[in-house]
Amino acid sequence: MVLAVSGSLEAQTPGVVDQSWLSWDSATKTVHFKLTAGLTGLNGALNFNGFRDGGLTLIVPAGSPMVVEFENHDGMLPHSAQVILNMTPVPGAAMDQAAIARAYTDKVGEGLPPQSKDRMRFTATPAGEYLFFCGVPGHGLAGMWIRLSVSDTAKAPALLATPKS
Repeated sequence: MVLAVSGSLEAQTPGVVDQSWLSWDSATKTVHFKLTAGLTGLNGALNFNGFRDGGLTLIVPAGSPMVVEFENHDGMLPHSAQVILNMTPVPGAAMDQAAIARAYTDKVGEGLPPQSKDRMRFTATPAGEYLFFCGVPGHGLAGMWIRLSVSDTAKAPALLATPKS
């Protein structure tokens, strides 16, 4: 059974969590997530799904196969995505390796051109706290990152706004 809620990326209000970004195939335990760079003009379009500075958290069960559909919606700038360990401060550019094997887009250091798409397929392991981070130099430092929590206790994925600390 695949669970999803309909919605539109184009009509997204900044800061509102659109549950259509996330779907879950309970039979295969596969998480599908739409990760959109520059979805809104928030932060000069340096955002993922309209969120910046960790304002969105994807929680997934540890060991889940993941399919992340990445789209650079920004009309002007290149963007990428890489799963890195949760760290403060965030790095200034892409890391040499993703924290989870295969959890990165093509051209992670230079970014994919506007309107480009890519797909990440990886297994969410080990359990821990991570970030989806734009590896283009300066983008992550400017706030282009959201949270990924790989949980040993989660039974299904969840997508929620992250309260400011």
